[in-house]
Amino acid sequence: MHSVEVSGLRIGYQREGQGPPLVLLHGAYEDSRIWRQQLEGLSKEFTVIAWDAPGCGRSDDPPPDFSGRELGDALAGFLHEVAPRKPHVLGLSWGSGVALELYRSHPNMVASLLLVSAYAGWAGSLPPEEVERRYAQIQAELDQAPEQFIPAWLPTLFTARADPAIVEEASAIMADFHPAGMRALLNASGHADYRDVLPTISVPTLLLYGEEDVRSPLAVAEEMHRQIPGSKLVVIPDVGHLAAAETPEAFNTEVRRFLHSIGD
Repeated sequence: MHSVEVSGLRIGYQREGQGPPLVLLHGAYEDSRIWRQQLEGLSKEFTVIAWDAPGCGRSDDPPPDFSGRELGDALAGFLHEVAPRKPHVLGLSWGSGVALELYRSHPNMVASLLLVSAYAGWAGSLPPEEVERRYAQIQAELDQAPEQFIPAWLPTLFTARADPAIVEEASAIMADFHPAGMRALLNASGHADYRDVLPTISVPTLLLYGEEDVRSPLAVAEEMHRQIPGSKLVVIPDVGHLAAAETPEAFNTEVRRFLHSIGD
């Protein structure tokens, strides 16, 4: 692990390989370890940089009143410190919202966007009652032990065909969440709406979804595709929300194909 200080916060990250920089942003309850198979599989062609978001992994917890804009600014500061040139930014699930927050305030910092199992923020992609259900669910979970709630998450992240060892690996990563950090991030992002950002995106954009994703269903993918000019939508068959972990070869192939198609 490496670390840098950004806006008074220590940010941990992993870095592998050489080549054009590809920055990976994990989802909620996760950290950079969720990208193990991308750090291994893509580092022969890219400088793969996977951060621990503020409040996750080996990074410091942000203050309780941390805002979405401050989160985007933290990512901008992180990129300034670690990316050797304008990077490709890949955001998974909640991490896709962080990527959009970055683009809202710092559109010139990215070479391309890869939005995986993505939302335009929960409030930008889901019905209001579902937004409130998810928000309340996570608020309640933050007062519980991981073993009480993580088993209920796993069937929404993986299909029944997923390798049990991969599911167990993800479960162990999620169990290491920071309660205070997650609470701050939920307050910052839980009601985010990035629908206004989507039509402004002018960099090459890949939308990558699992066919059987129940958290970011294909209706969400299709609306994101409709709103982002010139975006490319790819659906990986027979996989769920965490396609990068469940079917890493197919996932890495699509990432490579997209980046090579735009000249890396």
